[in-house]
Parts: sequence; structure tokens; C-alpha cells
Amino acid sequence: MPSLQQIRTALDGSGQAHVLRFWPELDSEQQEVFLRELAQLDLPRLEEHCRAAAEAAAAASCAPDRDLEPNLEPVPPESMGSVRRSDPDCLAGWEREGFLQISRSRVAVLLLAGGQGTRLGVRYPKGMFDVGLPSGKTLYQIQAERILKIQQLAESRLGSKCTVPWYIMTSEFTLKPTQTFFQENAHFGLQPSNIVMFEQRMIPAVTFDGKVILEDKGKIAMAPDGNGGLYQALEDNGVLEDMERRGVEFVHIYCVDNILVKMADPLFVGFCVAKGADCGAKVVEKAHPAEPVGVVCRVGGVPQVVEYSEIRPETARRRGPAGELVYSAGNICNHFFTRSFLQDVVKTFKDQLKPHVALKKVPFVDSCGNQVKPTEPNGIKMEKFVFDVFPFSRSFVVLEVRREDEFSPLKNADGAPSDTPTTARNALLAQHCRWAADAGAALLDEQGNSIQMPPSSSAENHPALKCEISPLVSYFGEGLEPLKGKTIRTPFILDGAAAAELQA
Repeated sequence: MPSLQQIRTALDGSGQAHVLRFWPELDSEQQEVFLRELAQLDLPRLEEHCRAAAEAAAAASCAPDRDLEPNLEPVPPESMGSVRRSDPDCLAGWEREGFLQISRSRVAVLLLAGGQGTRLGVRYPKGMFDVGLPSGKTLYQIQAERILKIQQLAESRLGSKCTVPWYIMTSEFTLKPTQTFFQENAHFGLQPSNIVMFEQRMIPAVTFDGKVILEDKGKIAMAPDGNGGLYQALEDNGVLEDMERRGVEFVHIYCVDNILVKMADPLFVGFCVAKGADCGAKVVEKAHPAEPVGVVCRVGGVPQVVEYSEIRPETARRRGPAGELVYSAGNICNHFFTRSFLQDVVKTFKDQLKPHVALKKVPFVDSCGNQVKPTEPNGIKMEKFVFDVFPFSRSFVVLEVRREDEFSPLKNADGAPSDTPTTARNALLAQHCRWAADAGAALLDEQGNSIQMPPSSSAENHPALKCEISPLVSYFGEGLEPLKGKTIRTPFILDGAAAAELQA
């Protein structure tokens, strides 16, 4: 570890001498902790980071929006698949291919879980959040049980025992709580050796004039480097080498907050493998032209995600011959990569990723040592996005899936207009009610009245839909034949014990 004098010299040379302004006021224990934190900084590149952050923020505030219109085009049909529109035989073939790869232990899932649940009003990792399901299951438990189930399905279909390793990218904020939570819950039935947690880097928040922000007298204000920090974290932690040792060839990457995510989805994996893709994205059809989601498309023939704000309203409203939106592929941060592509990114392309500017309200200590909670953005956080690597793909594909079956994110506390615990919970329960109804069950509400399934688009607002089916019973609606002809009064939990009773 570098000495205090070496760190002081490096800070002075990068114009950040103020970082040690309060050093004499710290006790010996605080000094030791702060010194360890400073030693972990990339000091040789600190000046470059601060200058780049200030310049990027200034450019973002005064530069006109880039004109994408001449080069903007949708993903070509030959690179697209659709759960709604593709031939059923193709869908079945893709699913078989996916199960084959899973059965050979060639598929891993990688969870992006570096963020806290601050917008949900909690300080712990989002994956530990309970949205209020009848079972009380958290996001982490739901996802773990889906991994268990997909392993069982692959084994039963192809007769070979397999493993789907779970890689979990955490941050300084979420690693310890996540490790403890998994240990306290016996890793939700998964083998601990098949769960690999690793940290992404933290980078300093910077003022508009390029100075590192002090959160406290002995602590720099740090933030994860965005989910695009994945690629640096893969290198820092030897994750790709671990995948290679396990024989993993294909990686399904997703964000923690989507309660409907299909872990190692065999249809998606099989689609990408069958198409010979090195990189793929799941998308949902935009609900309306102005929906504020990024759009997966091409710019100058290169695949990328374009922010909704960068597309002119008249372009966003453009429709094809069948009345469909031309730019309808809404990004949901659900991606496929081959391991070899990830290796190429880490070795060749990682340093070409351009950080995105995020202006934030960052608590700090002023020059007198007073704690300040700003009411306006005062700091710059530089983030990279996981999809920033799309332009480097040699064979990029897109699979459109049903929103009601695969995408309901948890971002805001209840009371917000969307993406809340209530909407996430209702989306999952509505999906399970559809599964039960499709299997031939009659659903009753708590008063014994028959429930008529509403259109999928409005199901998440239907309070009577309270049928929860454990992932250990059904992964995507399969195996529910015992429900045929049964009458189910909600709320109802179909777990292993209840399923055994139905079959008795």
C-alpha cells in the first residue's frame, strides 16, 4: 500500500490536494480507514478522470442534440425474432436448442446488482426487497428458484445433470449485505460454489470544476461506475477465466429489478445460438411512441441503444405497413453474450466505451467541514452502460417478447405512477393467474365470485388476481395439468406441498 506521503504527492500533482484538508482532524482509526480508501483509487488516472468528467458535463449542457435521423434505421427483419410473430416451429426449435445448451452446462446467468434500493426508500440491495407477495419471497429468492427449476427442466428433458452458474456483480454498497443474505437463507437451495459474487469498481464523484467531492472529512463520495462497469469488473475479478474453467460458452445478463425475468431463458439462448449471434438483446414493444425507454436500433448500420430523447417525436410515431411502430424495440436490459465476445470486449474494446454523464445531488462537506445536503445537482457521476458494447458485435440479434410475461421493473416506491412494488407484485400475480386459467382452473376472488381474466395490458391493476405459483413448481407455465377442472379461491399459493396435494 502506498504511504501517506506518496498519496499526498499524487493528489497534489492531480490538483486534488483538498482531499486531505481535514486529515489532522481525523483520529488514528479514521486516518487508517481513509488511507486504505485512497490507496484503492487509480491515482495515476485521477486527474484525467476529474478533467474528463468536468469537460463531459460542460459539453452535455451546451452541445446540441446529435442528429441521428439520416443514419437511423430499425433492426433488420433477418436479425429479429418475436414470441408473438415468429413461426411456432421456429420458437419450439429455439427452445430445444436452448435446453440442449443448458443441459451441457454451457449457459450461465449474470446479475447486475450493484445498486441500492434508495428510490424504494431502503438502504439495502434491491434483490433483498419483498414486494408483498403472499409468499413473502424476495427478488433474490425468486431468481434463485428459477435457476433451480431451469436446471431440473433441462435434466428431465435431456437426461443429463447440469449446472447454471450464477454470477452476481455487486458494488461496495451491496457485496456484504448480499453475501450475508444468501448465507442466512442457505443460498436458496443452490450450491454455494455455483454462486460467484464480485465487485464492480467505484469511482469518485466530481464537482463541475473538476474537484473530487468529499462526502465526509475522511471519505470521498464514491459511486459505482454504472452497469457498464461490468467489463472492467470481469477483468478485475477473473470472472471470464472462471467461466472458461466451468465450460460456460453463453451468458445471459440481466438487471436485478425485473420481477418477471426468465433466468437462462432457453428460448432466448436457443434463438441467439441458432442465429450464430455473439450478442443479443431482448426487447418489448413500446407501449406508445412517447414511452421513455431506449430503443434498440441501428445507427449507420451499427446496432446500439438510442435514448428516447434523441429520437424526434415524428420519427417515434412512424408506423409500418401493418400499423406497427417502426422504432418499437424497447430496451429492457436483458442480454445474451458469448463468452468469446466478452473476452474480446475486455481485451480490445473496453477502453473505447465512452462514459455517460449523470448530474446528481451529492452530499458533501464544505471547506469549513460542515455537512451539506444539496437541493440541486452539484456533482458529476460518470457511468457506463452494459449495452454500450453492442456496436462491437459481429452478429447482433433481437428477440421481442411479451411485456406482460417478461418485464415489470421495480424502480420507485409506492405512490409513483409506475414501476413500484405494487405494479411488480400485481404483474407477477396476474401472470400466474393466466397460467392457472390456461391450465383449466376456475378462479374465485375472496368473496367467492368468479374472476374473469382482464386483458393482459390492464392485469397489473386488477387487485383480485392473487394466485402465486412457486418457480419450483413452474418456470413458464408448464407442468400445471393438475389444475385442470379445479376451483381455486384466491389468494392462493401453489408451492411444492400444494402441488403434491393436487396430484394426490
